[in-house]
Amino acid sequence: MDAAFTAEQDEIRRALRELVAKRCGPDEAAAAARTPQGYDTALWQTLAEQLALPGLAVPEEFGGAGGTTTELALAGEEMGRALAPSPLLASAVLAAPLIARLGTEEQRRTHLPDLAAGRTTAALALPGASLATALGLAGDGTGDWAGGGRAGGVQAGSGSEGWRLYGQAEQVLDGHSADLLVVAAHTGGFARSRTLLFLVRADAPGVVAVRRTVLDETRPQARVELRDAQAELLGVDDAPAVADALAATGDAAAAVLAAEAAGAAEAALARTVEQTRERERSGRAGSFRAARNRLADVYVTVQAARSAAYYAALGEGAAADGARRGGALALAQALEALRAASTEAVQLSGGDGGGDGSTWEDAAHRYFKRAAGDELLFGPVHRLREQAAERAGLFGAEVAV
Repeated sequence: MDAAFTAEQDEIRRALRELVAKRCGPDEAAAAARTPQGYDTALWQTLAEQLALPGLAVPEEFGGAGGTTTELALAGEEMGRALAPSPLLASAVLAAPLIARLGTEEQRRTHLPDLAAGRTTAALALPGASLATALGLAGDGTGDWAGGGRAGGVQAGSGSEGWRLYGQAEQVLDGHSADLLVVAAHTGGFARSRTLLFLVRADAPGVVAVRRTVLDETRPQARVELRDAQAELLGVDDAPAVADALAATGDAAAAVLAAEAAGAAEAALARTVEQTRERERSGRAGSFRAARNRLADVYVTVQAARSAAYYAALGEGAAADGARRGGALALAQALEALRAASTEAVQLSGGDGGGDGSTWEDAAHRYFKRAAGDELLFGPVHRLREQAAERAGLFGAEVAV
């Protein structure tokens, strides 16, 4: 696909690439991921002040840049290239759009300006391992994924003091460092069962967030426990609107994730190609001649994934009504490309016993862990494709012979 980006969008990409390359090399990214916050807070503030990164897609009336999914995808591509840990996905791609879509005027004016300026961050807390299902990527977003009254979910009850939440969410991206939580909770019991979204301050009594040990440390997660925590209903009591907002947010997020994965795949491939050339220059070509054919196949896969990500991002950016434009399919293709590129990076980096891809902490393995971790969170790939096919009605009728 020959993507036609505006001069401003190209400038966002160029400026972000230069800044991230300068401030977030492999060692810096690894060190930032191991801080208590899980990312470089100084770099995040610089990205906010110089490039308005946290508020790229926040409406201008609430302090943002008024951009679209396209700008977020271009930012994601550059952040993915460096595997730069940041709250971009959790705060700007998942949580802020839900507040913008569903929040009351007061809620939007209270929270969006601080999120857009990077002064605060937010995280989306969903029960169990339901992220891909709730966002309509690997499931249709219906059912009792929010708990349905069973143990393990998040339950909401209302009384004279307002809404209270109890339960826990296991895979909350950047949940340990977020200032504000957007929590999905089940309420209504059997008679009026429904899932709604709530705003919860991370420092409120009864809220405990514990960082989890995960495969990909550049994508930190937390377990959030809610013990009779005070909450504020996001918007109004309208379960169908919540489901629609989650699905629209999910497809936009998939486009950003696809661009991010394509950027990571391209960087992993470039790194492997350079190492292969270095071996050839040093007289160790040998079996690495055959590697060039393998890398050529990966190159085609990566470029196809990049095109699919651009198509999804441009379609989302042009869809003022939030219509779904194929983010899940683009994400499936990009995850496969990242898996292929990172696998070759690991094999060819350490294949002769002297490469730097022979230990679990080396750069090649970091790309591999991002590929595996993202598929666990947002896939698997075959379910992304199955759900997209079901949504398109490909299996809706029998074919007459």
